[in-house]
Amino acid sequence: MAAVEDIVIAGAGLAGLATALGLYRKGVRSLVLESSPTLRASGFAFTTWTNAFRALDALGVGDKIRQHHLLYERMVTFSAATGEAAAKVSLKMQGKSGPHEIRCVKRDFLLQTLENELPKGTIRYSSKIVAIEEDGNVTVLHLADGSTMKTKVLIGCDGVNSVVAKWLGLPKPILSGRSATRGLAEYPAGHDFGPEILQFIGQGFRSGVLPCSDTSVYWNYTWYPSPADGDAEESVAKMRSFVLAKLRGAKIPAGALDVIERSEMSEVVSSPLRFRSPLALVRGSISRGGVCVAGDALHPMTPELGQGGCAALEDGVVLAQCLGDAFAAGHEGVAAALGRYAEARRWRSVQLITAAYVVGFIQQSNNVVVKFLRDTFLSPLLAKTLVAMADYDCGTL
Repeated sequence: MAAVEDIVIAGAGLAGLATALGLYRKGVRSLVLESSPTLRASGFAFTTWTNAFRALDALGVGDKIRQHHLLYERMVTFSAATGEAAAKVSLKMQGKSGPHEIRCVKRDFLLQTLENELPKGTIRYSSKIVAIEEDGNVTVLHLADGSTMKTKVLIGCDGVNSVVAKWLGLPKPILSGRSATRGLAEYPAGHDFGPEILQFIGQGFRSGVLPCSDTSVYWNYTWYPSPADGDAEESVAKMRSFVLAKLRGAKIPAGALDVIERSEMSEVVSSPLRFRSPLALVRGSISRGGVCVAGDALHPMTPELGQGGCAALEDGVVLAQCLGDAFAAGHEGVAAALGRYAEARRWRSVQLITAAYVVGFIQQSNNVVVKFLRDTFLSPLLAKTLVAMADYDCGTL
């Protein structure tokens, strides 16, 4: 006989664990099914903007994250062609709901922090959903091990290739034409970087160097792949050499190159950047009955805003608000609660996806007109756009 759960969350990433913790804070139990045998911390780190810290504070873990990660004071964007600073933006400014706060947070540290706050048994590893069907008022989940499970609520936080999003009828994410690689460098004796985000844009790529702490520095590199790249994606060594060659051909400081030379990189050396069409979210079903999606299953986006993980944390808090209230009322109105969540997140997601794609296009374009506009006056505007998109409050539990 299939087990029956009130709430099942597919995926133990940022959105899945944030949702589970938010529900737990509201007194509602959930079960998280994770397809991997352990927590996955792909990507090493992510920029955690003001809106994400508001969500983390709502979940009760903000201060634990702050203790281990540097607070940024400014963001400096350099032209890769000239080496000159194209824009300098202070991050010590007031937003609509208080001062801005931006740090680069190690993904594994955040996931482990969220997991440690949950009751034991909340996450069930090596549990992959392969098929979904409806059975009256419950959803039946078929798992890869041949077992089945029934649930009143299914929340798909299962990433870009989401089984739940596919079941809801959302179209596959679109290839942006760009790829990304990234790494994390450790400096046991300390590094010389200040409390700032460094960005290098132009010449067909965008690269960033972001210190996470006094002893660790994260970097990323996005570009338009072409046949001229050769076999760069075959191994970590070849990808590292490819990135360094591109950066050495530009005006990039030696300190930024050193970060890449000494860093740890993933076995998956690069990944194509995909995004959900904004029109697909305007027209599509984010929720239906007792099923919805969150995180990258809802709003995969290109990384130029640094908002993918932040938006996933927002999703978790808003979902917990809506579902927690519905369960407090005796499980009544679950479908309506998920509908409220969907409408709250639909336009926010459309805005973030669109802005990220446009910013990325401008930053990495080699078009003569776009380059001129970017290098003369658009760079400060793009930097301010990043800060403006982070001035958002998802509320409290």
